[in-house]
Amino acid sequence: MKTPVFKGSCTAIVTPFDEHGVDYSRLRKNLDFQYESGTAAIVVCGTTGENATLSNDEHQELVRAAIRSAAGRMKVIVGIGGNNTLTALKKAESARAAGADAVLMVTPYYNKSTQKGLIEHFQYVADRVEIPMILYNVPSRTGIGLRAETCQALSEHPNIVGIKEASGDIALGARIRSLCGDDLFIWSGNDDCTVPLMSLGALGVISVASNIVPAAIAKLCSLCLEGDYDGATELYAKYAALISALFIETNPIPVKAAMQLLGMDSGLLRLPLVEISKENKSTLLAAMRDVGLHV
Repeated sequence: MKTPVFKGSCTAIVTPFDEHGVDYSRLRKNLDFQYESGTAAIVVCGTTGENATLSNDEHQELVRAAIRSAAGRMKVIVGIGGNNTLTALKKAESARAAGADAVLMVTPYYNKSTQKGLIEHFQYVADRVEIPMILYNVPSRTGIGLRAETCQALSEHPNIVGIKEASGDIALGARIRSLCGDDLFIWSGNDDCTVPLMSLGALGVISVASNIVPAAIAKLCSLCLEGDYDGATELYAKYAALISALFIETNPIPVKAAMQLLGMDSGLLRLPLVEISKENKSTLLAAMRDVGLHV
């Protein structure tokens, strides 16, 4: 029987860059804020953490630093993957050695793998590293998506325990749940899909919004886990415009801007990402004020 890595809210944490690299002091403060707000887990080196711009050395040190700072208070999940299977394997090995609780492995980009290739890609890593693996399905980023039947095949592997479902396709989430059951736990990969996916059996969300409103996202997940979907829907409605505004430009541009507006030093963006436009910043600011954030 498989065990879920976490239940509830997991924050896809930003990486606070400065002109020299990663600001580890700020990372520690951000992780303390997450713990104090009821966050169950964090993803480090994920999409929101600008994983694609990290060097191998930065990836390793960021993982080690996050695990030290979390200090067992929250689960630490490490983003890995890419279009080179051997590189993904090395990152998984490094995450396991550092003491990570799981890896989050994204589908390859650019190569345009077949579904058979995706199965072999994930199985190759899962066969060689004794660490729980969460699949990451985000076709808007990678150009390729996991089909439900592919998830079913992968769910037979003892090390592959779940999926971050970020396609935005609720019907796909329902089909994965139907085919895989508890052989593949589901977490929403989009804040705006949390309630519908949890109503279908998902165990929580890997969230961008929880970088700035972690207590609210943790509460949203708790209501769903308790079966109070009316309460969860009401709470989501309060934050819907803010969640939408956090994706007004490419993630993590808006969430880093929101953190700065709240006095949280989220650090620099790395090219090719650039600062949010003035017009979109105004929209974001209005959405933050509407939910009572003091900016």
